[in-house]
Amino acid sequence: MSAKVNVGEIGERFTRAVDLAREAHQDDVRKGTRIPYLSHLLAVASLAIEDASEDTSLADQLEDVAIAAMLHDVVEDTVDKEAPVTVEDLERQFGAVVAQIVAGCTDAHTHPKPEWECRKRAYIEHLKIAEPNVLCVVLADKRHNAKCIVNDATRIGPSFWERFNAGPKKQIWYYSKVSEVLLERRPGAAAEELQHSVRQLCGLAERAL
Repeated sequence: MSAKVNVGEIGERFTRAVDLAREAHQDDVRKGTRIPYLSHLLAVASLAIEDASEDTSLADQLEDVAIAAMLHDVVEDTVDKEAPVTVEDLERQFGAVVAQIVAGCTDAHTHPKPEWECRKRAYIEHLKIAEPNVLCVVLADKRHNAKCIVNDATRIGPSFWERFNAGPKKQIWYYSKVSEVLLERRPGAAAEELQHSVRQLCGLAERAL
């Protein structure tokens, strides 16, 4: 059911972002599955749109948030590819705000990528000072990731954690820290939902140790 209200417009720029995401992630799938990675990007965009729509401070950035959510992984995931997408590319195509949000969501801008734990520690520190539009997209990303991890780990069992380069102990540390920061920096129902999923995630990961 829908109703007409005065909200930010999501138009043709978002359609172009979907096309770019589809091309950039054409051969990518969710870890350990045959699910096209595009499904994650669409889910994150949906969650970010819902969150931003309820936040008056982001009302004039709704389309930028939606586009950045769709493209939040495009720099990080193409940095090792033959034709990487850069933050500068995004600024030329979608403007400075989208580029700023995606840059804030990215923990690896160069090839080769820094070591996992080093990247994640720097990323967590960055979230402590990140802008609200970045936090909105990061929260949407982590909500979807955590929910998928809980669902798959419950269904598959301890062997599920073999999908990740960083094992269950490191996943517990990372998601706990990110959830803690987001609950403090962007409090509300979305952050509380993430916290609930992360508690479930940690319980499942502990059983695999």
